[in-house]
Amino acid sequence: MFLGIDLGTSELKLLLLDEQHRIVATTGVALTVQRPRPLWSEQNPAAWWAALDEGMARLKQDHAAALTAVRGIGLSGQMHGAVTLDAAGRVLRPAMLWNDGRSGTECAEMMAACPELPAITGNLAMPGFTAPKLAWMRRHEPELFARIARVLLPKDWLRLQLGGEAVSEMSDAAGTLWLDVARRRWSPEALALTGLGEGQMPRLVEGSEASAALKPELAARWGLRPGITIAGGGGDNAASAVGMGVVRPGDGFLSLGTSGVIFLCNERFSPNPARAVHAFCHALPNTWHQMSVMLSAASALRWVTQLLGQPGEAALIDKVAALAPARREGAPLFLPYLSGERTPHNNANAQGVFFGLTHEHDAAALGYAVLEGVGFGLLDGWQALQAGGGTAESLWLVGGGARSEWWAKLLASLLGTRLVNGVGAEAGGALGAARLAWLACGGTVDEVCRRPEIARVAEPDATLAAALRPRHERFQRLYGALRAEFGQ
Repeated sequence: MFLGIDLGTSELKLLLLDEQHRIVATTGVALTVQRPRPLWSEQNPAAWWAALDEGMARLKQDHAAALTAVRGIGLSGQMHGAVTLDAAGRVLRPAMLWNDGRSGTECAEMMAACPELPAITGNLAMPGFTAPKLAWMRRHEPELFARIARVLLPKDWLRLQLGGEAVSEMSDAAGTLWLDVARRRWSPEALALTGLGEGQMPRLVEGSEASAALKPELAARWGLRPGITIAGGGGDNAASAVGMGVVRPGDGFLSLGTSGVIFLCNERFSPNPARAVHAFCHALPNTWHQMSVMLSAASALRWVTQLLGQPGEAALIDKVAALAPARREGAPLFLPYLSGERTPHNNANAQGVFFGLTHEHDAAALGYAVLEGVGFGLLDGWQALQAGGGTAESLWLVGGGARSEWWAKLLASLLGTRLVNGVGAEAGGALGAARLAWLACGGTVDEVCRRPEIARVAEPDATLAAALRPRHERFQRLYGALRAEFGQ
């Protein structure tokens, strides 16, 4: 039995996986995000620990026997967050998250000071990454910055609490902008840009390696065996890939979560920073991946559902699906940049826009505009990946937005690629974390990293794609026309 812990932005998930690949139990505890100022996005690490303790208490109550059989623990989590600790291990300030956009000035300064940074890290300096957050902290919170003894990523802070070890792994570390991604080690040049040294960084392991052992007092509290292996784990997308068996060159997935991600597995380091494509280490040794990332995907659907007072996201999608083609063609355009944007624009100041509203537009028309706009954003990212040589015959479709067959058909048509839903693939990072624990306990990739059974397939519709093309071209022109108004 293996325990996967996935620290998301909106929920901490726990999953128990047995050695017959059966998911024995899952549970989740909700988390909230604090936005004290425009562009800011923060969470208190204490809330993560409280959520983990609550989730483990639930598992102990309902699945005590399964917990006693756990051999290993794996960690997955939201990437890029900055958890700063003093010499006593105390958290210095709330963690700045992946969708925090306050450090745009620092990003520009880092790129000017070190033009070779993208060649080292595989990525442009973006506010979402960890390093610019520390540059911001050095400028705006110098007294706190001076007390930093250690910087950890969110899931790695949980590891410190679980096993007492300050450790990260390659896939998550690649998202800090401090890692030499090709060589899979910390970069002195990148660290120097933020006034930090390797001594303030965690030790690095591969995601499938052992990183620590569970503290005896926590084992007793939760009904686990003491000394259980804690695997390196993975950043949320790399762990999700492991959970879907996306571990070989040419494999890929599209995730419709809070953010929207297209992930392609590579056998070598393949950066394309000019198009704001991310090039990261995978959670397995000698493997890398490329990603296009948009910051608002299913979260944009959730936003418009609440804004319009609809009973739920599925109900709004049903209204959208019932729209006549002519009403879709006359719907407003929507720029889905509610939290800024990464691929391909790298613009933290980009904002959401409805364009072309009239008295005739209702909830269904606005809902359609949002679903289509997210699709157009994903298409822009897919084209950026293709420009750098990325391709896949099909992509696994995962995340909360993957439940809608109508939306899947729209996205498959836009991308011109089959989208495949897998049985159990919604487990995502938690399943991948459990699998990485299995690997750290001696499992093999072929044995552990199986692909899920296919539940359904969305095939591209060439006629629909042709009908959408003019609207996509207008969508791109609209962003270009408004870019200066966003402050970039």
